[in-house]
Amino acid sequence: MTLPFPLAEAPDDATREAARKLFVGDVDFLKGVVAMDGLPPDDRIEVCFAGRSNVGKSSLINALTGRKGLARASNTPGRTQEINYFTLGADRYLVDLPGYGFANAPVAVVEKWQALLKNYLSGRQSLRRAFVLIDHRHGVKAVDDEIMTLLDRSAVTFQVVLTKEDKVKAADRNKILDQVRGKLAKHPAAYPELVVTSSEYGDGIPTLRSIIAGLV
Repeated sequence: MTLPFPLAEAPDDATREAARKLFVGDVDFLKGVVAMDGLPPDDRIEVCFAGRSNVGKSSLINALTGRKGLARASNTPGRTQEINYFTLGADRYLVDLPGYGFANAPVAVVEKWQALLKNYLSGRQSLRRAFVLIDHRHGVKAVDDEIMTLLDRSAVTFQVVLTKEDKVKAADRNKILDQVRGKLAKHPAAYPELVVTSSEYGDGIPTLRSIIAGLV
């Protein structure tokens, strides 16, 4: 029996190498955006990374690009307070969205981030896919369901990326994957494959690179 939302297959050697070259090539921080009018021109393919505060977005971007300091990682939830744009080659953007859910910041500031997030997801024509990061230790939480529902309503295809695989006990992995699959079944915008990653050990990174490189 084929599982719903199977794990994405690893790329072949040629695809893996082409994607690796893209990500270790010309990648730079472009700008941080705090309002919609600050967004760069809508003239190239972009993918975004969304996730609860401290889910490991910055670490994942650093692992994808092989640049430890490209995206600032922090143990303080809610540090990423703006939409951070990175150029990927000549025709793509990587976009790091503000962490949602719990944040170590005043309520008014959190509400501002959340409003910006919703406006971005609803109005960015060049957005090809959102990657929703889920901590593999915890599975999908209510706040993750909220962002997925927003993506459904915005007709933005999203794909779940499970982070911190190395911190999950082997005996718990299938149980958590089953919980994630059950939650995703309720979301029509969900792309029907999962990617499991460890930023620390590089697991799943070639697969995610290849998925992003293949979006047109």
